[in-house]
Amino acid sequence: MVKFLLGCWLRWCLVIGLSCCLLASCSVNPSVGKTLRVATEPAFPPFEFQQNGGELQGFSIDLMKAIATAANFQIDFQSLPFDGIIPALQAKTVDVAISSITITQERSKTVDFSRPYFKAGLAIAIRTDNQEINSFESLQNKKIAVQIGTTGAETAKTVPGAQVSSFDSAPLALQELLNGNVDAVINDAPVTLYAINTGNLQGIKVIQQLLTEEFYGIATAKNSPYLSLINQGLTKVLKTGNYQQIYQKWFKSKPPVLPEKTLFANQNAPTLNSFSLILQLLPNLLTGVLVTLQLAIISVFFGLIGGSFIGIVRLSAIKPVQWLARTYIDFFRGTPLLVQIFMIYFGIPALLQELGFTLSLNRLVAGVMALSLNSAAYIAEIVRAGIQSIEIGQTEAARSLGLNSVQTMRHVIFPQAFRRMIPPLGNEFISLLKDTSLVAVIGFEELFRKGQLIVAENYRAFEIYAAVAVIYLCLTLVSSQAVSRLEAWMNPGKKPNVKI
Repeated sequence: MVKFLLGCWLRWCLVIGLSCCLLASCSVNPSVGKTLRVATEPAFPPFEFQQNGGELQGFSIDLMKAIATAANFQIDFQSLPFDGIIPALQAKTVDVAISSITITQERSKTVDFSRPYFKAGLAIAIRTDNQEINSFESLQNKKIAVQIGTTGAETAKTVPGAQVSSFDSAPLALQELLNGNVDAVINDAPVTLYAINTGNLQGIKVIQQLLTEEFYGIATAKNSPYLSLINQGLTKVLKTGNYQQIYQKWFKSKPPVLPEKTLFANQNAPTLNSFSLILQLLPNLLTGVLVTLQLAIISVFFGLIGGSFIGIVRLSAIKPVQWLARTYIDFFRGTPLLVQIFMIYFGIPALLQELGFTLSLNRLVAGVMALSLNSAAYIAEIVRAGIQSIEIGQTEAARSLGLNSVQTMRHVIFPQAFRRMIPPLGNEFISLLKDTSLVAVIGFEELFRKGQLIVAENYRAFEIYAAVAVIYLCLTLVSSQAVSRLEAWMNPGKKPNVKI
C-alpha cells in the first residue's frame, strides 16, 4: 500500500513539474507560435502588391515572412487602405502593419515603430514633355497629386500656391499625372522608379530621386507586446544576411546601412477631448457639406431630365428604341457606381490618349457626369412606373377632347404621375446625397473626403467619422422632411378646404 501511494505521489509530481515547465516556457514569450494579423495595402509595388492570382508579393511581404520565420510566429495578411491602417492598429483590429509606413514623429505619438527596415525618400514625378518643373521650388502654384496620409501629402502642403489633390493609392495619383490632370506627383522614389523601369508608366520621369531621407518601420499599437518580437526577428534577419538577399532580389543592389535603434521612441500625443476636437474641426467639415450639396443638387437635376426622357422612351412602341433604353438602365443599375466613376474619370481619358486624342476631365464634371448617369437609370424606372400607374381612361378622355399624344402626356398624364413619383424620387435624392461620398476616390474634397484628410493628420478616426455620419444624418433628415412637405403640398386631398 505504501509503495502504491509513493508511486502515485511521484507520478503527480512529475505531471505537475512538466506543467510548470510548459507554463514557464509559454510565459517567456507568449507570442511564439501565435498568428499575428498583419495589415498592408497591396497597391505599392515593389513593396506590397498582388500577383495575377491574387497572392501578395513584394519586398515588404518577403521581409515580413522572413521575420515571422526568424521569430517563430505565423502571419495572417489583411489588406487595408493606407489611411485606415493606423486607425486599425489603434482599434487593435490588426496586430502589426507593414506597408512602407514612414517613421515620423507625429505617427510615433500614435503607434510604436520597429527599428527601421528600409531607407527611402520622396521624389517628384512629372511628364516627360514637361520642361517647367526641375526642382521642388518650381512646384509653386502647380497642381500636385499625392496619396492621402503619406509624407508626400505633408510635403506638398508646404508648396506655396499649390493645388494638392489626394488619392487613395499611389497608382491613382500617377494615373492622374499620366492623364494630364496634374503637373507633378510627390511620391516615394523607389515606387515611382519601379513603375517607370517596369514599363508600367510610359511618358513619366523623375527629376529628383530624394527630396528627403526617410525610413520605413513596422508599426504596432502603443505598448504592444508584439513590438519586441518584431524587433527580435528583424535583427536576426539583418544579421544572418537574409535581408541582403531579399533586397538584392527586388532592387538589384546592396542595401544601405540602417539605424539599429527605433526612431522617435516614447512619443506621446497630447490628448484633446472628443467634443472639443469636433468643435475645432467642424468649420472644415462644413466646407465639405457645401461641396456635397452642390454635387447632389446638380446631379439630381441632370438625372431628373435624363431619367424622365429615358423613362418615356422606355414606353415607346418602337422596339429598338425601347431596347436601347432598357440596355442603358440595365448597365447603370447593374454596375457599381464606384466603377463608373473610375471609368469616366480615369478610363475615358486613358483610352482617348491611346487613340491619339487628349482629354482632361475636371473632377466636378466627372463626378456630376457619373452621378447623373447613374441616377438617371433609377429615375427612368420611377418615371416609367409613375406613368403606367395612371389609369388608361385618362388617356382615352384626353384623346376624346382632341389632344394629341404629346399634349396628353404633358397636360394630363405626367402631372398626375409626378405627384405619385415624389416619394421614390425623394428616396433617390437621399441615396444620391450619400453616394456623393464615392466621388472622394478621384480626389474631390466633399464631406467624406474632408473627414479622411482630417483623420490622416490626427488619427482620431472614431470621433471624426462619427461627426461625418451625424452630418450626413442631418442632411438626409432635412431632405426627407422637405420631400414630405412637397408631397403634402401637391396632394389635393390633404389641402385645406377654401370656403367662398
